[in-house]
Amino acid sequence: MVLTFENLIIRNAIPDDAEQLALWWNNGLIMAHAGFPMGLGQSVNSVMEKLKNESDESFRHLIIEVSQNAVGEMSYRDRGQGTVEISIKICDFSLHNKGIGKKVLSMLISFLFENMIYENIVLDTNLENRRAQHVYEQLGFRKSQILENSWKNQLGEPQSTVKYELCPDNFVDFTK
Repeated sequence: MVLTFENLIIRNAIPDDAEQLALWWNNGLIMAHAGFPMGLGQSVNSVMEKLKNESDESFRHLIIEVSQNAVGEMSYRDRGQGTVEISIKICDFSLHNKGIGKKVLSMLISFLFENMIYENIVLDTNLENRRAQHVYEQLGFRKSQILENSWKNQLGEPQSTVKYELCPDNFVDFTK
């Protein structure tokens, strides 16, 4: 997959991206929102092996580029019965709050609804991640569940999750 809009590109992650992904995944500042404030401790080889085993039909990591520079990642996972789960990380903090997340999410969501014919998109985020929740709600996602103190991060601190759902009729596309 290669999706483009303005100076943005979303493309399939390939084994050559393993080093960059490992750097992001091992960075506690980038991974803290996902419950890993000490990073994931992934080797480049283990990331490379994961990427080799992905497919468009079941699970795919994607690279986000701005002006041909890798700045973040996305993924999607088929959950069956017309549902797909997505995730996003803008790993370059200097690009936060610039509308990039909203645009690349719009690009991916459009593709998943129109080309892969999914009927429902789901995602979740930490209940403390208000910035992400604001973006998801602008795109038309609706809160489906809040799970208070449902898990613990690497430091043993209780964390809460908010789950979201989106159907095609509620989608607000920020690339049109």
